[in-house]
Amino acid sequence: MLLILLLVPLFAAVILAFVGDRKFAPEINIIGSAATFVAGAGLALQVFEQGPMLAGKNFFFVDAFNVYLAVLTSFVSMTTAIFSRRYMRREREHGRIGHIRIRFYHAMFQLFIFAMLLCLLTNNIGVLWIAMELATLSTVLLVSLYRTPTAIEAAWKYFILCGVGISQALFGTVLLYFAAEKVLGEGGEALLWTNLNKVSGSLEPTVLSLAFVFLMVGYGTKVGLVPLHNWLPDAHSEGPTPISAVLSGLLLNVALYALVRCKVLVDGSTGTHHAGNIMMGFGLLSILVAAFSLLRQKDIKRMFSYSSIEHMGIATFAFGLGGPIATFGALLHMLVHSLAKSAIFFTVGHASQMHRTQDMDKIMGLFKGNPLVGWGLMFGVMAIVGMPPFGVFTSEFLILTATIKDAPWLTPFLLLGLGVAFAALFRRVQPMVSGDVPPHQKPMKAAHVPVILHMALVLMLGIYMPGFLNNWFHTAVELLK
Repeated sequence: MLLILLLVPLFAAVILAFVGDRKFAPEINIIGSAATFVAGAGLALQVFEQGPMLAGKNFFFVDAFNVYLAVLTSFVSMTTAIFSRRYMRREREHGRIGHIRIRFYHAMFQLFIFAMLLCLLTNNIGVLWIAMELATLSTVLLVSLYRTPTAIEAAWKYFILCGVGISQALFGTVLLYFAAEKVLGEGGEALLWTNLNKVSGSLEPTVLSLAFVFLMVGYGTKVGLVPLHNWLPDAHSEGPTPISAVLSGLLLNVALYALVRCKVLVDGSTGTHHAGNIMMGFGLLSILVAAFSLLRQKDIKRMFSYSSIEHMGIATFAFGLGGPIATFGALLHMLVHSLAKSAIFFTVGHASQMHRTQDMDKIMGLFKGNPLVGWGLMFGVMAIVGMPPFGVFTSEFLILTATIKDAPWLTPFLLLGLGVAFAALFRRVQPMVSGDVPPHQKPMKAAHVPVILHMALVLMLGIYMPGFLNNWFHTAVELLK
């Protein structure tokens, strides 16, 4: 099942590289993504019944933490493929992309999904770094898809900043190997996370503390943490909307996953809260800077990219804080943020196509012009700012409760960031959904199923959490102690 999960997007990428501009290419993209999701669900069921497992001569490792993210990745990629079928055809009708670029889009989309799944499922921290670089390269090419000067500039900024960041992560990985080599000996065995986790108490704490600084900067750049975030707003605003959805909903989670895995090793080696304190600092800074940045945005996709920075800051802060409540809240927050933010980008993409602009001052009357798009955006914003009864409220409430208990002096700063983001998003979105329909608005058929499905899941997770998911998260919390 693990082999199927990895090979389906890889084969789909190869097939779409040849037929990606044909009429049926979007359907192949959807079928490939759906097959990946089915394989991911099957693997999750296998782990749920049998527990953590090693495969491929210990090259792959699957447990409750990474398989839940693998299922989330495959699910959001499937719904994004469904959304992009109608969205990208409309972009082609408008002349923004041609035959070659649409083929390029479909092939790179599947390659990107493969790279993220490889990041999540590999047991080798060196391969994790390589897969993260592959994810970067595939999305750089997608961000520049429109080939406008601003899109190419955004892609270069993304490439340079993330390239420099990922090089820091490479140096951190080398330091991890340097410490592990003295305990596990030379060779690939010293790069396996399961081996490192078993002997973490014997690893040199000074070396691992230094390694985590480089890993924090490297993978923190991919997470979009302040002050390493400058690539993210440009990449979101200039790339195709489906790519914005998977960047915010999936790639940031994968980078944070790598960071959390490294934190577990450092905690086991040092026996202190050194790594957690660094993550809390970066997380809280990201929350505050992103929240206040929301107030001054004019581009709708840039605004929601800053919202992604804020929410990844919340999850990073919670993982850094540690403890069962905060960790449970962080796991839930990664899930509900991915679902809500990708749904928001779906509606934003349709709104931008209807008005032929991403300027928020020129978008209005969505309730009247296309009620499903308008209400989808409104409910998405209500969910992402943490209004009850949506799931984001539950995760933020858990994180806030843990902060009051374990770090009460940081509670005012966390509340300030959440409050400012709440006010900023409602202030900017309310004029867009209300009012009369402008004369330049174009009627269109939108892809509503992905939005409705995502929002229904976020609402359900705020009202009722299924028992199997609750047990799943508790198992993951135990693994991350």
